[in-house]
Amino acid sequence: MRFHRIIAVLLRYLYEFKRQGHRLVDVFYWPVVDLLLWGLTSVFVKSFAPELPNIVLIIVSGIVFWLFVWRAQSDMSISLLDDLWNKNLINMFVSPLKFSEWIISFIILGFLKIIIGFLFAALIAFILYQVNIFYFGFYLIPFALLLMMTGWWVGMFVNSLIMRLGSNMETLAWSMVMVISPFSAIYYPLSILPGWMQKISLLVPTSYIFEGARQVIDQGTLDWSKIIISLALNLIYLLLAIIFLKKSFKKMLQRGLISLY
Repeated sequence: MRFHRIIAVLLRYLYEFKRQGHRLVDVFYWPVVDLLLWGLTSVFVKSFAPELPNIVLIIVSGIVFWLFVWRAQSDMSISLLDDLWNKNLINMFVSPLKFSEWIISFIILGFLKIIIGFLFAALIAFILYQVNIFYFGFYLIPFALLLMMTGWWVGMFVNSLIMRLGSNMETLAWSMVMVISPFSAIYYPLSILPGWMQKISLLVPTSYIFEGARQVIDQGTLDWSKIIISLALNLIYLLLAIIFLKKSFKKMLQRGLISLY
């Protein structure tokens, strides 16, 4: 693995922002829409239920935290689609670029965009609702890292399907991560879910993070077993996703990169 090749691929995607400004606008547009839609809804609910003083903080923090998952997944998948749409994948892999270097560049690019999007969303949340996301203090670090890990393995799974089935699977780049959102308990406790959904939620690493975030809001402390379980599940799924992605990549090479277009 060579760091200079990772930087080269990263620069290739960053240079696109100069001529495709809508890619950067996307980092700011959706957080604002979600914060306006769900944030105002939480303010409305609070006006009818003053006994729920933390409802705005719970909803708004859920929106901001979900950005870590959504951006990590979508940026990884859209970066692959970018190369397919531009018919650039062949050019990438006639170079000495390794598969691992290619994937790491996706992760770094996504991480940079996530940080920008998070800081912007945190600012908007404070301006609109006086919600300080940094209220979570040190807990922000494990929450953010574990949510990003979830986005990465979902993104790798989507990329594997695209490599196997071609660009006609591109809709998964925007929709796949939403499959786990009802089981993640982003805005509500797991206890309100039907029994069968609760069982599935126990296998979804993000559910432990959002439950932990609400525990911090309500009690000021965190049950670290939630972090450990989320980490264990993420590591298992990430390992499986990497294996699936590598096999899909080899299969793609056997068929020929041109078969994806």
